[in-house]
Amino acid sequence: MHREYHEWDSAALGRPMELLVFGETGARVLLFPTRKARFYDYENWGVIEALQPKIESGLLQVYCVDSVDAEGLYNFDKHPAERICRHLQYQQYILEEVLPMSEALNPTSFLIAAGCSMGAYHAVNLSFRHPNLFGKVVGMSGRYDLTQSMATFQDLFQGYIDENVYLNTPNRFIPNLADEFYLTQLRRLEIILAVGTEDAFLQDNLFLGQQLESKNITHQLHIWEGEAHNPLAWRHMVDLYL
Repeated sequence: MHREYHEWDSAALGRPMELLVFGETGARVLLFPTRKARFYDYENWGVIEALQPKIESGLLQVYCVDSVDAEGLYNFDKHPAERICRHLQYQQYILEEVLPMSEALNPTSFLIAAGCSMGAYHAVNLSFRHPNLFGKVVGMSGRYDLTQSMATFQDLFQGYIDENVYLNTPNRFIPNLADEFYLTQLRRLEIILAVGTEDAFLQDNLFLGQQLESKNITHQLHIWEGEAHNPLAWRHMVDLYL
């Protein structure tokens, strides 16, 4: 399986960033890491191995990007306004640096956003904010409202909400979305969500599914038995949904 390592100094983030690329052709997949995880974890967890047949057959090219969540969303030494701004810089890095690099390596136009746990949030949030860029999004074991406490998972913004937080919270901005042009873009996006019956984020996924349905946005919501919030489940999910 073709594998490449890339590193450069990100202009958007002001720091070096690393990523791994698997495959050479096919639909480009941006695969976002879990909470404070690294770009190499999916390889170590066997998730890439589960995708190997699709990668080697030329159906998929996977970009395992890194995370700056420890500097942004989970950096509780900073005010929430600063943390969401760091998150926006990360989005800028993805859109203005990673995507052009991927297009230079592989001109295939079809783009997929995917991720597990916190990576699912990144994938869904980014694709919902920029549905014109993506053809498909797969969120596995994801949380789509970081402003609400769920089981042992705290409200990441500690009660703080501003425009940036709102516009980066799918379960807040989707219910109020009325712009028909924007809705039309979302309706052409293939949306797949997967979550376990015992996952702390189950109700969060059910709520998002209900809101998408109310906007006539076609989507699939797959409910897995048990918690299904682990690499073993994710290996099966990527094989089924990517």
